[in-house]
Amino acid sequence: MLNTNQKKRTYPRAEHNISRANISPNALKVLYRLNGAGFDAFLVGGGVRDLLLDNHPKDFDVATNATPDEVRKLFRNCRLIGRRFRLAHVHFGSEIIEVATFRGQHEGDQGDEGQIVNGMIVRDNVYGTLEEDAWRRDFSVNSLYYNIEDFSIEDRVGGLEDLHSRRLRILGDPEQRYREDPVRMLRAIRFAAKLDFTLDADSEAPLFELGSLLEGVPPARLFEEVLKLFLTGHGEKTLVLLRHYHLFHSIFPQTEVSFKESDNSASLDFVFKALINTDLRLKEGKSVTPAFIFAVFLWHPVCALREKYLERGMSESQTMTAAADAVMSGQSRRVSIPRRFHTPMRDIWHLQDRFTKRAPKRSVRLLKHPRFRAAYDFLLLRAEVGNVDLELAQWWTRFYQAEDQEQQQLIDTFNRGRRQYNRRRKPRNN
Repeated sequence: MLNTNQKKRTYPRAEHNISRANISPNALKVLYRLNGAGFDAFLVGGGVRDLLLDNHPKDFDVATNATPDEVRKLFRNCRLIGRRFRLAHVHFGSEIIEVATFRGQHEGDQGDEGQIVNGMIVRDNVYGTLEEDAWRRDFSVNSLYYNIEDFSIEDRVGGLEDLHSRRLRILGDPEQRYREDPVRMLRAIRFAAKLDFTLDADSEAPLFELGSLLEGVPPARLFEEVLKLFLTGHGEKTLVLLRHYHLFHSIFPQTEVSFKESDNSASLDFVFKALINTDLRLKEGKSVTPAFIFAVFLWHPVCALREKYLERGMSESQTMTAAADAVMSGQSRRVSIPRRFHTPMRDIWHLQDRFTKRAPKRSVRLLKHPRFRAAYDFLLLRAEVGNVDLELAQWWTRFYQAEDQEQQQLIDTFNRGRRQYNRRRKPRNN
């Protein structure tokens, strides 16, 4: 571990750019009430980091020497959550201010409050000092404390220096910290992509070797991490980094196989294009459903398995359902996909076949399908990377935007063209 005294420093208000005007009023209420009750109260983590970078934090977290029960006594709108990490959530309408008690070091037998199994922390309710808490955090730039008492910043780990150097450095021994909680590897990738920071050499070296540790993380927890990785506006760069450090195959094994097996990088191009579009939508303030991005990641694995089922003699009408169920089941063993997303994903995939059948009644019914827009966007994406005929996507764009009379004209034109094509192909009788 680094020399803690060498890194320890307090930055007074005049030496940093954080202003209370940029902090959530509700976070300030929590800080002031804790401080007024005689407790230490600090804004900490990503909120402090983002304020120092002149960004706008989405969340504001508080660290204190008050225990969760003491926090609950101060706030009637407080709920205690968590078993592995005991936390206080103070509710202000839709905003939640998370309050955590300073964490201490795991030393010796601490009963049920602190447990480490095979190097992984499974229980972490050992409380300590600000000094200990600072070194227990994951990255130095997330270990900066804004003190509401005098508006200074407490830096015990050299985090502000790393922030100015745009360097991401894990605290302590990197391999040990990743083994304690393998999700830290995904957090390293996410912060590097989001902040456009460079990983410290010592922090990045173990990433190439420890990806298999992610297979021991509960699939439900990895689902939440996947959303943060790919649905926060930096998905394209995140995928590049995950594959560079050999981590992607540990969370999407079937997709990684499709990247390596598909002709002309079709699968990889498709996913990259989807992430580029998703990043753009998020920057424009538009919504993106997790069902769509999971449907993108698993599309080529579904198609590959469907082809195998067809080769085995399964009817075409059964192959999509069977392949979809098998691929989603396999994926859920690594990253669980909540059941509420299963039907939208299946619909997006199933409707791709229906786009090719442009009969009058079928086309109108498809237009009214509740998942039409998502499936249509999926079709456009496939057309962009050459996965489907561009003419098909263009036809559906015209049909989707047309009035009733024009829709009928489009169908009639398509049917005439199909009849002429069939007559040309009809063999002559000699």
